[in-house]
Amino acid sequence: MLNNSMILFLTTMVLGTSIVISSETWLGMWMGLEMNLISFIPILYKSKNMSSSESCMIYFLIQSLGSMLMLISVLLNSSIMISPIMGEEFINMALLLSMMIKLGVPPFHFWFPEILEKMSWTSCAILMTWQKIAPLCVMSYIVNNSILPIVITLTVIVGAIGGLNQTSLRKILGYSSINHMGWMIACMKFNNEFWMKYLMIYSIIVLMMTTLFNSYSSFFINQVINSSPSFMEKSLIIILFLSLGGLPPFIGFLPKWLVIQSMISSNSVTIMFIMIMSSLITLFYYLRLISSTLLIYSTSIKWNMNLKMNPNLTLLMITINISLPVIAMLNF
Repeated sequence: MLNNSMILFLTTMVLGTSIVISSETWLGMWMGLEMNLISFIPILYKSKNMSSSESCMIYFLIQSLGSMLMLISVLLNSSIMISPIMGEEFINMALLLSMMIKLGVPPFHFWFPEILEKMSWTSCAILMTWQKIAPLCVMSYIVNNSILPIVITLTVIVGAIGGLNQTSLRKILGYSSINHMGWMIACMKFNNEFWMKYLMIYSIIVLMMTTLFNSYSSFFINQVINSSPSFMEKSLIIILFLSLGGLPPFIGFLPKWLVIQSMISSNSVTIMFIMIMSSLITLFYYLRLISSTLLIYSTSIKWNMNLKMNPNLTLLMITINISLPVIAMLNF
């Protein structure tokens, strides 16, 4: 339920991100990031219980650490006393590390699945979509960094392996988000304008998934199965997971296709191979979830039985996810 204060915080959160995107100075970007942080914490604390206050505290400390590192690196920029080339490299490295902390990119990823586990689905959706825009925008200005290929490789591997043993849907989506972060950073490295398209398509899929799980109040794999979804909703769950994994002919394959194309043209075959292999691992744990959804409980083939979601909304989600062939035909 939206009240006046929640509308205020959401507005300032959007405003903070807008400041980061439109700012021409590092200090302006820092100010936008701080506004974003201060607005998101009350949204997290909407449900006043122990786990939400824990997640608020962890989120605040981590984001403050990232902001401090960013501010120090920006202030050192003018007063650095070593050679200009070394100075530039040092500043870029410090800024990159501060954004990695803010985004939860490995090796600074441990907080990310941990606080997702303590959040409501609405807060999870905001953290995995909107809260990524501002740090990624700052990161896109400093992509000419020698450490970036190592960051990309580490991110996709950690995101793939971390989700293997999980039963919590929020942690699975958290590690999946880390894996997708690796693909987005690769977009920046090899073709800088693609990462926005990637983030937009990824955000649409995540919003669909969080809407679905929120309507079921499901937080673990067995809760999805026990709520015995209708045939239509089972189809939606399967399509969403395969789309998130980037399997053709679903819409989630489109951004990965664009990244693979730009990496082939840049002759970065080794990193591309590692990224594709990591996507196969993520598909493995999605398939494990899908197979249990399909096989454990029988379902009625009637299309609209026991729907917990609006059937029109469910049908719209399915249509969006299988629209890749149409988009491909329009592109070519």
